[in-house]
Parts: sequence; structure tokens; C-alpha cells
Amino acid sequence: MKKVLVSGVALAASLALGACGLGPATSGGGGGSGAASIVIKVGDNWNQTHPMAAVMDTTFKTQVEEKSGGAIAVETYHSGTLGNEADLWAIVRNGTVEMVVIGTVMNQEYPTMLISDWPWLYRDVDHAKAVWTGEVAEELNVAFNEKFPETRILAWGPNSARTFTSNKKLESVGDFAGQKFRMPANPIHVGLAENLGASAQVIPLGELFSALETGVVDGQDNGMVTVVSEGLYEVQKWVYETNHIIATLEVIANESFMAGLTEEQQTIIADAAQAAAVQAWDDYSASIEKDRKFLIDQGLTVTSPTEADRQAMIDKTQPVVDKLLAENAWAKELTDKIRAVK
Repeated sequence: MKKVLVSGVALAASLALGACGLGPATSGGGGGSGAASIVIKVGDNWNQTHPMAAVMDTTFKTQVEEKSGGAIAVETYHSGTLGNEADLWAIVRNGTVEMVVIGTVMNQEYPTMLISDWPWLYRDVDHAKAVWTGEVAEELNVAFNEKFPETRILAWGPNSARTFTSNKKLESVGDFAGQKFRMPANPIHVGLAENLGASAQVIPLGELFSALETGVVDGQDNGMVTVVSEGLYEVQKWVYETNHIIATLEVIANESFMAGLTEEQQTIIADAAQAAAVQAWDDYSASIEKDRKFLIDQGLTVTSPTEADRQAMIDKTQPVVDKLLAENAWAKELTDKIRAVK
């Protein structure tokens, strides 16, 4: 049985004050964080094997600590140790933690962030990487920081190319009918499930394993990397490799923390975040075949849609896209710009 992890803003605050006794996944080298004058606590909601979590332990931590000459230490807290995504968004805004790696939980406050979950937008993962490590990301960073001046977005890494999984047969577009799917708190995801003939229930990631295990829902949508890293393969039987959304995770820092650093230190952190995101995109691309093989070896049935079924899914979910375009004046220009990225 998968371990259930505690989350919540109260836990995060007590951890930040050193009261709860939970240690980080990684702490500063060269004598530990006690030897550094500045400590960056990084929270995320993912197992440390997820590419974005892993690069915060390696690329980001190493680059920051080495280039700062040991003046800055990095501590990472994975798997929702500091709270779910809504908690993490709250505590990076109020400065309880210095940095988080989260998805677009703020999309209701700032609908432009719905772009991260726009369906059927990319040719492939390499296209998504080019978008989120290039000019489009730079432009959106400026707008994001203006909307949320208490934070600073530093990089866009991969969440995953999302697939559907279920305990019930799921090999074609017709199999969605009548099934119950956990979906994240995002109207795009909920709309996709409903348009495909399923019902949608919003459940936090930290509660997903239990919900699948107990039959509260039949299935869910996440990338195969998450199905592996979160142990969901233990309670699922079918994988439908739709790749309907290639979602991102954002590296976001508290602005007051960043502004209190020297310009050189700010540059070190920003460069390290960008380097970590690029590495994560590469690692994620390399993991897809490995994760597919792992799931098959665990006894799951993994199916890719036929071209006819893929087009049928696009057609069935067109109302989601039409609604997004109708409700968001920015959407057509931005999606056209993304599709044009080479």
C-alpha cells in the first residue's frame, strides 16, 4: 500500500519554524545548510523520481550551491511534505517558503495559466520544450509577475504528456462512457472527461492513490511518469496513451526573498532554475519509453489510440476548446503563437 503523506499549510509553517521534525529530501552540501548564510526551501507535490523533482535535487541544488560559493544552500521537500498545490501556492506567496514547483493552481485567479493545460496543442514533447524554454515563456513570465508581484516565476518544466488510466477496460474512445475519473481542479480537465462520456471528480493528488484503491473513482489522467512515480500502477489496469495535454510545472520564487539577494545571487538562482527545467524536459523525453515498458512489465495494458480514435477524441472535446476561446480574449493569439513555434 502506498504511504499516505501529510499535507497542509499548518504543517508547512511549522516545518519552516523547525517545529515538526520533518527533514528535507536534500540539504545544503559543504557542511549542510547550517554552513550557508541563505537557505532556499523548495516544496513540490511529486515523488523525488519525477523529472522536475529530481532536477531540483541535482541540477538546481548543485548549480546554486557551487556558483554561490556555499553562501546559498538548497533544501527540497517532495511528495507534498509542505502541502498540496494550493498550499504551496499560498506559502510561496506569503514567504513561508522561498520556492515551489507547482502546476497552474492559480488559473482561476489568472486564466492565462490555463494555457499550460490546453488540449491537443503540441506536435510532440520536443515542441512543448521549445515553447516553454523559449520566447513564449519569457513573455508570459513578465505578465505573470505583474499579476502576482509577490512572486517571481523562474522557469517552466515538464509535468508530463497526460494519459488516461483506469481499473476498467480503456482501449478506445467508446470505453470512457460511464467511467468515473479523478481530474485535477481545472475546468479543462473536468470538461475533457465529461465530453468523452465519463464523470469527473476533483481529488488532490495526495489522495488519488487511496481513491483509486477504494474505488471512489475508476481512473485518472496523468503522465506515465506520474503513474510510475506515484505508484498508481499498483491500483490501475489499463493505460490509454492519449497525450491529450502536455502539461507544465512552474518554478516560482517569493519576490521578497529574491529582492533581498544581491543581483549576482538572483542571477545564479534564475539561471539554475532555467537549467533545471531544460534538463527536466530532456530527462522526461528519455523516460517515456522506459515508463511504458515498466507499466507493461507490471501487467498493465497500454494502448495508443488509432488515428481515428484520436480524431474522435479531438472532435468530442472540441466544446472545451470552443469555450476556452470564447471566454479568453488572449487565447487565440497565444495558441496560434505556440503552434507556430518550430
